[in-house]
Amino acid sequence: MNTRLTMHQAYDRWAEVYPPEPHNPLMRAEQAAMLKLLPPVANSCVLDLACGSGRYAALVQAAGAAQVVGVDYSPAMLTRAGIAARVRGDMSRLPLRTGTFDLVISGLAVGHATDLHVCATEMARVLRPGGVLLYSDFHADASSVGLTRSFKDALGRSISLPRDGYAPEAHRAALLGAGLIVDTQRELRVGVEICESFANSAEFYRRHHGVALVLVMRARKA
Repeated sequence: MNTRLTMHQAYDRWAEVYPPEPHNPLMRAEQAAMLKLLPPVANSCVLDLACGSGRYAALVQAAGAAQVVGVDYSPAMLTRAGIAARVRGDMSRLPLRTGTFDLVISGLAVGHATDLHVCATEMARVLRPGGVLLYSDFHADASSVGLTRSFKDALGRSISLPRDGYAPEAHRAALLGAGLIVDTQRELRVGVEICESFANSAEFYRRHHGVALVLVMRARKA
């Protein structure tokens, strides 16, 4: 049985079983691509936006960030995040001061924003001049071929997240509209960047070869 919930309900349910590290081939490929684009973070102030269980917060803390703040809308997820400074908030209305962070990083969540332009403007607002925005998202092409994000909750029930997301050109337009300078746009494709074996992977790679599953964007504030 596949249970469908609202986005917020799904993440609250997911929090019970959500690990603080990448737990499937897509996430491992996504994190590897993000880390290649990560700027130096030693002694910097970092926002892990839609932090979930805090996997990116842990990585930048290990790399020497001086301060890390985690923001997530889900109270259940925030309780799982090993971050000292945790704030509940909407990514389109951040409860944070302007010009606070050297880096805003976010993993596979920006597409949940109701209005991408508003979200981009908020991310740009909390960046300091010269600061970097780095995020990944579930690619719109994946949704177009019927692929969805799903998980099994603590009782073994299959939960599908509602479809959402934006095309790459919409991400670029939103970032440019927020006054940011886009320096990198990467797509991670089935059988190319995403090629780790898993159960029944041969059929998956045959059927979806070349489909982009993840979009990675990096921009900076002038």
